[in-house]
Amino acid sequence: MTLTREGSLWATLLVALVLGALHLLAPHIRRRLPVSTHAATSLGGGIAAAYVFLYLLPRLAEGNQAVAHVLEETVEATPARRFILFLVALIGFFTFYVLERATHRPNGHKQEPTRVVFAFQLGFFALYSALITYTLATKLDAGLGPAVLFAVAMGLHVLATDGVLAEHFPVSLTTRWRLVLVAGAGGGWLTAVVAQPTGVLMNLLTAFLGGGILLNVFIDELTPERHSSLTWFIVGLAAYSGLLAIATITTSRGAA
Repeated sequence: MTLTREGSLWATLLVALVLGALHLLAPHIRRRLPVSTHAATSLGGGIAAAYVFLYLLPRLAEGNQAVAHVLEETVEATPARRFILFLVALIGFFTFYVLERATHRPNGHKQEPTRVVFAFQLGFFALYSALITYTLATKLDAGLGPAVLFAVAMGLHVLATDGVLAEHFPVSLTTRWRLVLVAGAGGGWLTAVVAQPTGVLMNLLTAFLGGGILLNVFIDELTPERHSSLTWFIVGLAAYSGLLAIATITTSRGAA
């Protein structure tokens, strides 16, 4: 099932509102989860891992073909151009890694990182939410099923990354500053309304977002053994892999 451009934008607005609500209500949601925080994090880690390896990486490989096609007239046809999107993904991975390193360099063991580090982290997570809502509009144009799965994975991912921010900045991350994250989600939707992304731009933005997702999965959601639940990780991994398999089969039959 596909939506019109207008329908996709309205659906994306709904997702942006949900993401904004998650940013605001994340502390209350985490306190009222029916399972432990570690179990919920492991569940989200399994879902995110399945999303990365079964959906995101294959899409990056497909996107390389689109980028290469655009650059074909100006760039010599060499194997090197196939790595364009993966290079952008690596840049996204590196960018978020630098910010992650900065948050672990406080002056004292119990002291928060500097206000500058907080501002950069907050800004990048706001950009993170903006990229999610901005790219979702195009995913809805392509099909409802994959877009819904993407929105579910990113919603759980937002809860996990909010927990990371709250852990790094327990004092600074007040409700007032959470509104910046809400503005990021809304800003991504507004950008999609004003400027419909091209195929190449979408692939580049998805690659950059994918690099950040990979880093957050590896560092924050695949937690050490003492802070994780293998059972809940397997549940998340298996359940989301099954949903992706169903969505893939359904899309393939629809295209046949």
